[in-house]
Amino acid sequence: MKTKAITSLFFLLFAAGSILAQDQQPTPTERIQPNYEKYGHTLNAGVGIGYYGYIGHPVPVVNLNYEFDVAHSFTLAPFVGFYTTGNDYYYGNPHDGYRYYSYRETVVPIGLKGTYYFDKLLNAGPKWDFYLAASIGFAIVNQTWDNGYLGDRNVYPGPSPLFLDAHIGAEYHCTNFLGVYLDLSTGVSTIGLAFHH
Repeated sequence: MKTKAITSLFFLLFAAGSILAQDQQPTPTERIQPNYEKYGHTLNAGVGIGYYGYIGHPVPVVNLNYEFDVAHSFTLAPFVGFYTTGNDYYYGNPHDGYRYYSYRETVVPIGLKGTYYFDKLLNAGPKWDFYLAASIGFAIVNQTWDNGYLGDRNVYPGPSPLFLDAHIGAEYHCTNFLGVYLDLSTGVSTIGLAFHH
């Protein structure tokens, strides 16, 4: 039930963003202004470290999103991420013996990221972008245990099905088509490449 509600929310946000993007396209006059910058039509691919309280230690994370212009200095970006973690548990009984059993969890967060750029406010030059953002979505989780493990499978709490994240970041434009960015957030911090077209 929760998954259906989160999926419906994701698609509603994406549809609303698409409608706004069509209605908020820059006018021909705005396009020729020297300080008008478009941020959308950008593929961002990053790797980094995520710290999720329920795991208790940092884990490597991969993140991918594609930005669309929605309004002046504002974009929406559908995103997908990936991380995996595991642990060993000592379990058994006096009759069959004890041994270590491995646990593995793979999580794929999917959702929508809204980003507001502060370049104009900060008088940033054309080589730099500065932003605040928020992400909302849901997490697809796959949990596996070694064969033969008969203990409590809820010993590891796992992630919330609702994925929320707040971001602050900057991008340096190496060329008109390629940038390098640093995105710091409440859950995942990534460094990556931005491909503009």
